Amino acid sequence: MTRHVMEMLGMSKVTIEDGKVINVTEPKVKYCPLFKKHRGIDELNCESVRKNAEFRIERFGMCNDNRDTRMKDFLSFGVSEMLSLALTEHLIDAAVIAADGCGTVVLEDPEIVQGMGGRISGIIETEPIQKVVDDIGAERLLDPKTAKIDQFEGVAKAYHMHYHTIAVTVANAKDAQEIRDCFGMTTVIIAVHTTGISEKDAEILFDTCDIITSCASKHIREIAKGRALLQAGTKVPVYAASEMGAKIIKAKLDQLGREPDTGLDESPEPML
Repeated sequence: MTRHVMEMLGMSKVTIEDGKVINVTEPKVKYCPLFKKHRGIDELNCESVRKNAEFRIERFGMCNDNRDTRMKDFLSFGVSEMLSLALTEHLIDAAVIAADGCGTVVLEDPEIVQGMGGRISGIIETEPIQKVVDDIGAERLLDPKTAKIDQFEGVAKAYHMHYHTIAVTVANAKDAQEIRDCFGMTTVIIAVHTTGISEKDAEILFDTCDIITSCASKHIREIAKGRALLQAGTKVPVYAASEMGAKIIKAKLDQLGREPDTGLDESPEPML
C-alpha cells in the first residue's frame, strides 16, 4: 500500500491509499474558472473534488501503479507547460519538481516534466511507485527509497548532477528565499500553489521568484499590478517577476501566437 496526500481543487486536502480516495476535506475555494472551462465543474465541494481525483486515478494512473509519466501540453500557461518549453528551447538545463510516486525529482525530458507535473496539484506527501521510479530513473529522485519532498535539496542535487541553469517549483516563500540566497541567480524559481498566502509572503515571492502563479491569491494579484513585468492569462494568470521569468513566459506566448495579457475577466471565488 502507498499513501499520497495532496491539496487539489480549491485547497481541498485529498488522501489516496492503494489507488483509492479515502479522505477529502472541504475546499476553501468554491469556484475556479479553469476547472469550469476544462472539466465543467460549477462548484468545488467534497463530492466534485472526490470525482475529479477519481477521474485522474482512472485516466492517467495518478498515485498508483498505472501512472502515465509522459504527456503533451494540456493548459496554455500551466507551469509544467512553461518548464517543458523552456527545456525544449534550452532556456534551462533541468527542472526540479515534486510529484506523486517520486517526490522531488530532477528532470530534463520535457514530456516527463509535463507528464509528472501537468496533471497533479500541490503534493504534500507521497511514497515511491516502482513504475514511476523505473520510468524516470532512480538516480533522478532526491530519495528513491522514500520519495522525499524537499525542493532546496532537489536544487542542490541538480547542481551536483552538473546542470547549470536550473528551474525549481516552490510552494512557499521560505523555500523561495532560501533557494535564492544559497544558489543565486542561475536558479529559476517558480512559485506555485499560492492560494491563501499572507501579504508579506506574497512580497517575498515577488522579491525572490521569476514566475508566480496567482491561483486564488488576492495578495498576488494586488502586488502584481505594480510589480509584474508580464502577465499571461486573465482567469488564473501567471506573472513574470524577473527578466528571466518574462523570457520564459514570452516564449510560451510566442509559441501560442498570443500577446501578453492585462487585467482579469474572471477569478476564483472566494479569493484568499
